[in-house]
Amino acid sequence: MKSDRTHTEPITPISDKRRIVEIIAVLCTGVGKFIFMDALNWKLPFIITAIIGWSMYIAFRYSQHKGILAYWGFRMDNFKKALRKVLPFGIVSVIGFVVIGAIQGTLNPTWHILPILIIYPIWGTIQQFLLIGLVAGNGQDLNTISIPKIVIILLAALLFAGVHYPNYWLIAATFVLALFYGYIYLQVRNVYVLGLFHGWVDCSFTQLLTAIPLWKYLENCFPEI
Repeated sequence: MKSDRTHTEPITPISDKRRIVEIIAVLCTGVGKFIFMDALNWKLPFIITAIIGWSMYIAFRYSQHKGILAYWGFRMDNFKKALRKVLPFGIVSVIGFVVIGAIQGTLNPTWHILPILIIYPIWGTIQQFLLIGLVAGNGQDLNTISIPKIVIILLAALLFAGVHYPNYWLIAATFVLALFYGYIYLQVRNVYVLGLFHGWVDCSFTQLLTAIPLWKYLENCFPEI
């Protein structure tokens, strides 16, 4: 599986220690979701803290290494290349949703799909950065440990799906999608395209098959708030 990683390596090499610490930090964020959001119901404080914390880390790393954002996948030079890889799957998925919705009689899209198409990809990009970018990306680029790509993709997918517990249908769906996310990311590192794909496919599925109101959709997508 060929990738463009050689064109995205930061100027200053990243140590395996830092890579492992970043992966552990993502895992801790996931564990924190179960503790503070699910068990203690501290939903808003947790998500605000997580967003501020990771934003500060991104800014700190950028101040140290200007090329780190491109290395992580926050880049536009390979946008079209990544889009060409995910677009066929996305088109087939949306067509499938339309066909299933028509057969089931649940096809009833509303205007609510428009703001969701704008809002949800932002959250999708954040998820791609943490769960695919830092976990799969760091796993691929470890210097002292060689992990097969299929194992990296499986581990990232399990983590991605696991944070959606206890919704078992959502766990299954996100696991399959995360396999695709990981496969694409290890070839073309672009979290913008994956974030758009994540948001728009999820939005199309929900709106074309259920057409739930905007506020209810956001409640489901952002139960933390």
